[in-house]
Amino acid sequence: MYQVKFLKKAVNGLKAIDPIWQNRIKEKIVQLAENPSQLKNRIKPLKGKYSKFLRLRVRNYRIIFLRKENELIILIIRVARRSESY
Repeated sequence: MYQVKFLKKAVNGLKAIDPIWQNRIKEKIVQLAENPSQLKNRIKPLKGKYSKFLRLRVRNYRIIFLRKENELIILIIRVARRSESY
């Protein structure tokens, strides 16, 4: 199981989202921490200079994160609508 850490920008982005979607996004983050392979169809790497980051799709929202395999940490970089996240 991974440990999840949030950047301040990600926390602020999550707070700005409707509470119903906040709960759904939090559920996916918990699922990501417990078993990332379960969400493999929803996780894709970003391209270009951000290629070290991954994104998780939750309907119209995107969770941008960095997975540190050797430390078992998932660092949530940003949570935002698709139109605002890239």
